[in-house]
Amino acid sequence: MEKHKDKEILLINQNMLKYVCRDYVQEVIAMGNEQTLKLLNPIYEEISEEFGYDVAIKMYQLYKGMQITYPTRLFNPEYVKQRIPIEYDGTNIRQLAQKYGYSEKTIRRMIKETL
Repeated sequence: MEKHKDKEILLINQNMLKYVCRDYVQEVIAMGNEQTLKLLNPIYEEISEEFGYDVAIKMYQLYKGMQITYPTRLFNPEYVKQRIPIEYDGTNIRQLAQKYGYSEKTIRRMIKETL
């Protein structure tokens, strides 16, 4: 850091700014109290309320700046395509559709593709 003599401005180079900001964020993270929750961005506040402060902080650290879209189906489609023919007994199309979150028509198509 150097002080600009004419304007009494404190100049910090970019690398140093990263460390100053990181230290502040770490300090706030370490606090983890009710006041800290009010400082959080609304999405992290919501995550914190639902899953806990530690989870919100971990998600921030892992995914900050990223746009994440969560698929509507929980299971991997390739896995489902492998499992359907194994689990199909000739009468349980409706149950398989409900279990894996697909339509009965899609389940029939998957069965037909493997036979």
